[in-house]
Amino acid sequence: QLPLVESGGGLARPGGSLKLSCTPFGFPLNNYGIGWFRQAPGKPREGIACISPNGYNTDYANSVKGRFTISRDNSEKAVYLQMNSLKSEDTATYHCAATPRAYGAICSINMDEYDSWGPGTQVTVFS
Repeated sequence: QLPLVESGGGLARPGGSLKLSCTPFGFPLNNYGIGWFRQAPGKPREGIACISPNGYNTDYANSVKGRFTISRDNSEKAVYLQMNSLKSEDTATYHCAATPRAYGAICSINMDEYDSWGPGTQVTVFS
């Protein structure tokens, strides 16, 4: 288990934007694939985006494709999730997670492949 923390959640209007950050504590991210997952009340946790350790490979769930963008900074200090064109159905607790990956390996939005999770940040989209 590696310590991760999410930030950037909050309130937004439909059509608005938020940017989430995932920050490690005490370990470099460059050896880990990172995924973003979300869970709404009464619904199962959903994998929505992932990025490979080298940043060249990403994948998205159909529910967010074209609206959300995952990225990681050059110094490997954080992974981001830019969320645009927000909808009410995006309301959920958002978690980032890490899994060891070879630097050039592809990423996955399958939550079973991740073993370190952050506590989550709440995103609420309301009219």
